Amino acid sequence: MSSNETPRGPVDSSRIPRYAGPATFARLPRLDEVGTADVAVVGVPFDSGVSYRPGARFGGNAIREASRLLRPYNPAQDASPFALAQVADAGDIAANPFNINEAVETVEAAADEILGTGARMMTLGGDHTIALPLLRSVAKKHGPVALLHFDAHLDTWDTYFGAEYTHGTPFRRAVEEGILDTEALSHVGTRGPLYGKQDLTDDEKMGFGIVTSADIYRRGADEVADQLRQRIGDRPLYISIDIDCLDPAHAPGTGTPEAGGMTSRELLEILRGLSSCNLVSADVVEVAPAYDHAEITAVAASHTAYELTTIMSRQIAEARNK
Repeated sequence: MSSNETPRGPVDSSRIPRYAGPATFARLPRLDEVGTADVAVVGVPFDSGVSYRPGARFGGNAIREASRLLRPYNPAQDASPFALAQVADAGDIAANPFNINEAVETVEAAADEILGTGARMMTLGGDHTIALPLLRSVAKKHGPVALLHFDAHLDTWDTYFGAEYTHGTPFRRAVEEGILDTEALSHVGTRGPLYGKQDLTDDEKMGFGIVTSADIYRRGADEVADQLRQRIGDRPLYISIDIDCLDPAHAPGTGTPEAGGMTSRELLEILRGLSSCNLVSADVVEVAPAYDHAEITAVAASHTAYELTTIMSRQIAEARNK
C-alpha cells in the first residue's frame, strides 16, 4: 500500500451486527477485495503432526469467529492497527492432511508467495508443525531470525515414531537448517514433565534460553518482556505462540494442555512489552475448538493475534513515515 492510500478497515459494527456476515479475521476485508496487504492474516487448517488430541485444523476458523468482537482501536498500544496499515484476511493454505512432508512444502511455498508481495504474515494454525515451513520462508527474506517461542513445551525433540516433522520437532529442525539466529532464541511459558533431563541439555546446546511460567509468576510480565527485548535487540523477530502456553483455565481448547501456565493477561502484557521489537511475522497455533468452552481459548487467541497485528501495523506505518 502506498502512503497516499487509506487502508480498508473492518465492517462497521454500528451498521452490521458483529454476528452477521462472513467471519474474516476482525471482520477485515479479504485479500482479493483489496489486492495487496501490508499484513496478511492466513489460516493453515492442518493438524496431522499432533501427538495427542487432534482438532487444531479447525483452530483458524474458531479464532476468526471469536475475532468478530475485536474493535479497531487498541488502547493498550494506543494505535488503530487497521488504519495504520492494510490488514487483510488471505484465507487458508490448503495442505495435504495425509502427507506431512508434502504439507510442509505446500505451506512453505504459499508463505513464499505471500511474503514475496512485501506483506508480513499473521498465521492462524493448525498445529505447531507449520512453524517450520513458515520460518524457512521468513529466513529466505530476512536471513536467520530471532525467535520467541511461547509454549508449554520445548518443541525441540528429535522425532516421534521416526517422523522428523511433527508439532514437537519444528525448532530442532529449524536450528539444524540454520534458519534461526542462535544468539536470540527463547522459550516462554514452559512447564510440566519432560522425558528426561537430557531434553533440557539438548535444548540449551541449540541456543535456547528458557523463561518458565513460574518465572513469569514470580518476576512479572514487565521484567520478562524487558529481558526478552534485551536478548532480541534489533534483530528481525519471529514470534510463534502455541496457545497451550496459557493455563488450561485460560485455554482449555488445545491438544496437549499442561497445568500451571500463564494467564491470558500475562501473555498479552508480555507481547505489548515487545512492541519496539522488529516483528517480521508471527503465528498463533494449537487452538482445538472441540475441547473449548464458551470460546475461552479462541477469544484468547484472537486477542493475541490482534496484539501481534498491532505491533506489525505500527512498525509498517512508522517505516512508511520516515
